[in-house]
Amino acid sequence: MIAEFRPHEYYMQQAVAEAKKAYEIDEVPVGTVIVSEGKIIARAHNQREMLLDPTAHAEMIAITQAASYLQNWRLSNTTIYVTLEPCAMCTGALIQARVKNIVFGAKDEKYGACDSVLGLVNNPRFNHQPAILSGVLEGECRLLLKQFFLERCRSG
Repeated sequence: MIAEFRPHEYYMQQAVAEAKKAYEIDEVPVGTVIVSEGKIIARAHNQREMLLDPTAHAEMIAITQAASYLQNWRLSNTTIYVTLEPCAMCTGALIQARVKNIVFGAKDEKYGACDSVLGLVNNPRFNHQPAILSGVLEGECRLLLKQFFLERCRSG
C-alpha cells in the first residue's frame, strides 16, 4: 500500500478538529495527531479535567497511542501536529520518543518549550533534536484558544 502524503495544513486541520473536541467538553482546546508514512496513527485532545490527570495533555495521550500502534516506544519517523506549542513535559516526552518532526500552530508564550519560553529541542546535550515547524494554521489555532479563555472569563 502506498501512503498518501498531504500538506501540513491538512494534518493541522485534523489536530484542530481534536482541539474542538476538547473545547466541547470544557478542556483547554489543544489537539494533536501523529503521522507516520502519511497515515494518521494517533489522535488526541486535552483531557486533564475529565481524567483529573495533570499529564493528560493531548501530546502525551497521542504518544501513548502511537507507540501502541507501532509497537515501539521509538517514534523515529513520525511527525506530530499540535495546535499549541508543547510544554516542557510534552516536549521532553517527544524528545524521549525520538519524534522526527514537531509541527505546531500557535506559540505558547507562557509554557512553550520548543522555542518560545524554553528551547529544549535545540539543546545539544540531548541525543535527539526534532525538527520544528511553527505557525501552521496559527490564526485558527490561536482563535480557538482565545475564544475558550474569553468564555471562561465571562462565566466567572
